[in-house]
Amino acid sequence: MDLTDGPIARTLILFALPTLASNVLQTISGSVNSIWVGHFLGESALAATANANIIMFLMFATFFGFGMAATVLIGQSIGRGDVDAARRATGGIVGMALIFSLVIAIAGWFGSDALLRLLKTPDEAFGLAHDYLRVIFIAVPASMAMVTLMMASRGAGDAVTPLRFMILSVAIDIVLNPILILGLGPVPRLGIAGSALATAIAGTVSLAAMMGWFYARDHVLRLRGAELAYLLPKWSELRFIVTKGVPMGAQMLVISSAGLVMVGLVNREGLVTSAAYAATLQLWSYIQMPALAVGAAVSAMAAQNIGAARWDRVGTVTNSGIAINLAMTGVLITLLLLFDRAALSLFLDKESPAIEVARHIQHIASWTFLPFGTTIVLIGTLRANGSVIPPLIILALSMFPIRLGLYYASYPVLGGDAIWWSFLASSFCALIMAWAIYRRGHWRRRMDQPG
Repeated sequence: MDLTDGPIARTLILFALPTLASNVLQTISGSVNSIWVGHFLGESALAATANANIIMFLMFATFFGFGMAATVLIGQSIGRGDVDAARRATGGIVGMALIFSLVIAIAGWFGSDALLRLLKTPDEAFGLAHDYLRVIFIAVPASMAMVTLMMASRGAGDAVTPLRFMILSVAIDIVLNPILILGLGPVPRLGIAGSALATAIAGTVSLAAMMGWFYARDHVLRLRGAELAYLLPKWSELRFIVTKGVPMGAQMLVISSAGLVMVGLVNREGLVTSAAYAATLQLWSYIQMPALAVGAAVSAMAAQNIGAARWDRVGTVTNSGIAINLAMTGVLITLLLLFDRAALSLFLDKESPAIEVARHIQHIASWTFLPFGTTIVLIGTLRANGSVIPPLIILALSMFPIRLGLYYASYPVLGGDAIWWSFLASSFCALIMAWAIYRRGHWRRRMDQPG
């Protein structure tokens, strides 16, 4: 898609929807695979996959910032019509991803037991997690290359191609899981290793198919001939990706660590509250998807317009992104609150006291995602011109001193409800800071170009 011309709101919606669909598919795939493992192999196997997935999430989160920085660079290059620069950035980030993932795969294969001990993995799940994690580490290079290509493609204005191959990956993964776990037909029974192998096969097949599609359709980011040398990372090409990618990756780590802290605070309130919060998080994962998809779309669209020197459109892109996100998120929150009991019963027993606790949590804190989504859109615009330190500071302040300070200050009065109100209040504080930076900051200055 040409993101520098035409009606902004319509283009933004059409560009964001495939990303939103990809996120939904990925979440559904994880849920279905958990159902397969839990149903066929039991609670210990399910706990094992959860422990292994935490490790993999942290590995991918570490690299996420570099991918986002490359997306910005590709978007600006496409916007100003410099296809060669976009291909150099694509080659650099893919080469970097392959080197990074190979190191991770080798280190993970030999260090999987140490990682699981660090997480205090229960003895009952340790052996299963070991088997699962080792197979997953083998698949890391293909998985990381796939994710990197998808991010690069969106930076170039193509969000449909990643969706196509996400559908393929999810379909293969869901179908192969029971076959490899149980050993249906001529396939040997592999147990939990079969679940990991299904994911590995799905990622590898999808990567191969996506690369074939790139060349068959002469995708703008495909590399040929002398351009294949771009896969050998050079500091002159990667300087922007590394210097901007580290703070972006740190943003993910801040959010993840804040989530772990919140789980610890919730656990202090007892088993019923913990179960209620776990079910609520499942539903919230869907509510936050529009914000993440629209934020990514705004970042790519703003980057292309900045590259094309269409600053007159950047503000409208941001405003449209905020309006679209508020509408989509608002509808989801309303539906959740109207049908909260039915939604929660998918994860909790209908007679469980945790359902009423979860409903109480949702009525207070679900509205958090309105200011949260607006903040994500503003941060997406800042990121589009290489401004990554202010968003990191905003997230760090709102997630820790502000949220925790509000929690401890109000706990004597509100008790456990202090957790849920601190969610809402800290999100509004983050929005105020992001809006101040967006309106008065120096992010509009032209970013330095690599090399």
